Amino acid sequence: MPVPHHNSLPAQVRSDVAHNARVWNYWLGGKDHFPVDQAVGDQVTGMYPSIKEVARADRAFLGRAVRYLAGDAGIGQFLDIGTGLPTADNTHEVAQHTAPDARVVYVDNDPTVLAHARSLLTSSPEGASEYLDADAREPEQILRAAGRTLDLERPVAVMLLGILNFVLDTDEALRIVRRLMDAVPPGSYLVLTHPTLELGGEGNEAAMRFWNENATPPITARSRFEFAAFLTGLDLVEPGIVSCAHWRPAPGTRPAEVAQFGAVARKR
Repeated sequence: MPVPHHNSLPAQVRSDVAHNARVWNYWLGGKDHFPVDQAVGDQVTGMYPSIKEVARADRAFLGRAVRYLAGDAGIGQFLDIGTGLPTADNTHEVAQHTAPDARVVYVDNDPTVLAHARSLLTSSPEGASEYLDADAREPEQILRAAGRTLDLERPVAVMLLGILNFVLDTDEALRIVRRLMDAVPPGSYLVLTHPTLELGGEGNEAAMRFWNENATPPITARSRFEFAAFLTGLDLVEPGIVSCAHWRPAPGTRPAEVAQFGAVARKR
């Protein structure tokens, strides 16, 4: 069974409790997980069989959104909060393929992710890629540190993919988003994904309950109404709030809907 490289992992990494970044890595077909992560991942899959499709759709959404932002939208700076473990087509790789001088700051506080952060720092010569060990609940700390790599007086794409669902208090999650977006200028973008019990996700309720009893960190779903509140005052990019699988899919494709909202919005 695949496991992380133990010699490179910090002491605070626990191999006896499933953790989101590693289980997500397992669902995406990666190798950086422990037996407990696979066991919990398999149990969740048994309860909610489409979870692997959700993981893949979320990752594919990231690629399409970043290509759009680095290309058509002309965004050269990305603040990716809740990075997760490196896999194919990381944010800096996608952005710098389109705009070689793109600058990317990754943020995560998972010690396993930190141990693999070197994979996120292979920037193009013209651009930059940095990693911050910080919690999404600490936007002030994130902004201070990110300002060493990003010019926060120029437009930035703030990316919060599958991370606000770990902030259980909706008011706190709203405050995080507003503080981040208040700190960036007009022309910046917010990129969001979030699990829901809508879009055919009703069957996920029991799986989330099992997750919260057997893994960390705890998770919550939100409705379309709650998701839309994160985007208040911003201009939605077409097609608006949709299943992340349906946000600008490749021409000629008809991906199946997944219970994960996705949206990109521009600050006026």
